[in-house]
Amino acid sequence: MMEFLYQIGIGFLISILRIHALFNKKSALAISGRKNLFPQLEAALAHNQKSVIWFHCASLGEFEQGRPLIEYFKANHDYFILLTFFSPSGYEVRKNYEHADYITYMPFDTASNAKQFVSIAKPTMAFFIKYEFWHFHLKALEQADCWIFSISTILRSQQPYFKWYGGFNRNMFKRVDHFFVQNDTTQTLLKTINIHNTTVTGDTRFDRVYEIAQNAKKIELVEQFTKGSNVLIGGSTWEPDIKTIAPFLQKNTNWKAVIAPHDISEASLKIHEQILDIQTERFSEIENQVKSETRAIIIDNIGMLTSLYQYGTVAFIGGAFGDGLHNTLEAACYALPIYFGNKKFSKFQEAKDLLKIDGAQSVADADDFAQKIRQKIDESQLAAMGRRGETYVKENLGATAKIIRHIEPIIQKMTYEG
Repeated sequence: MMEFLYQIGIGFLISILRIHALFNKKSALAISGRKNLFPQLEAALAHNQKSVIWFHCASLGEFEQGRPLIEYFKANHDYFILLTFFSPSGYEVRKNYEHADYITYMPFDTASNAKQFVSIAKPTMAFFIKYEFWHFHLKALEQADCWIFSISTILRSQQPYFKWYGGFNRNMFKRVDHFFVQNDTTQTLLKTINIHNTTVTGDTRFDRVYEIAQNAKKIELVEQFTKGSNVLIGGSTWEPDIKTIAPFLQKNTNWKAVIAPHDISEASLKIHEQILDIQTERFSEIENQVKSETRAIIIDNIGMLTSLYQYGTVAFIGGAFGDGLHNTLEAACYALPIYFGNKKFSKFQEAKDLLKIDGAQSVADADDFAQKIRQKIDESQLAAMGRRGETYVKENLGATAKIIRHIEPIIQKMTYEG
């Protein structure tokens, strides 16, 4: 009965999405991206002789968690790597990712879609990242005798899996061969519903962001601009974030800034420039060197942010005043003290951890930010604050290696039996 209701619910949601797609670009991409999905998948696998390993991510953040494992398999084993996304925000950015053999959307979770997808792909192992659990796809994989793993899993007691009415949801977990969870809390929650096939490995994102930091690109213009200065790096900022940091920059003329807006549309860039109200230059418009009077560079491209943190004194990470905090770990790798808004950060464990160890501070507004950073400066505590964040990252490395140690015997067994 519950399966029938679930199928009806999925069908209803697909219908709503189709209507929404008429006037929403992201929804339109989600629909159009799934057209001809099955014929294209068949064509991609038509001449494949390798065993298929399937990685599924909801979006870009989950992809970064799965990426270290994908690249391990690509470097050390001869598999066909199938990568799927649920959301256009992940697929559109990573559809040309070089370490996957084929990249597509996961079909919507209906019984027929799941059965067809699994029958075409024929994966021998499937990895679902963080909290992606889809009833019909898990059922089809189990029926196909495919190994099913959940990696970087993190769950909360408020979720339906742990409520009296969550029996249907809990049944999905029984199909997973092993959970590689981020923390003890998730492992304990799973035990309360009689799921014991778990290992606490941590979050693979730590491995990924640390690797990126170790291979950071030099950006000469930014290096010249920031040399010898106190520098605030604004990471994935929105309008409320800029309103929070602008008064500090206006008042403290010995500070410079490098700001990477999350949205690099012309409208967003203009808003950033207007609110900052100091001399700025856009990165794309700098010719040979930054003008002497410039106090802030606005980064109007995608992909540079992770390398910018190496030039910072302090990082302000955007998003927490809006839909949700962006990546704090990237800045922590460089021992930067981190600031962010005090609204939407609580679902990010690393943000809560950084606050707890005083590697980060949340702020309510511009006055609160100015007061808190000034206190750290006056007490000569900024550097120590940043080092605590860096230590936190280093102490949490190794999740990928732990997962590999568990999975390698399974791979060897499959190879031997094959």
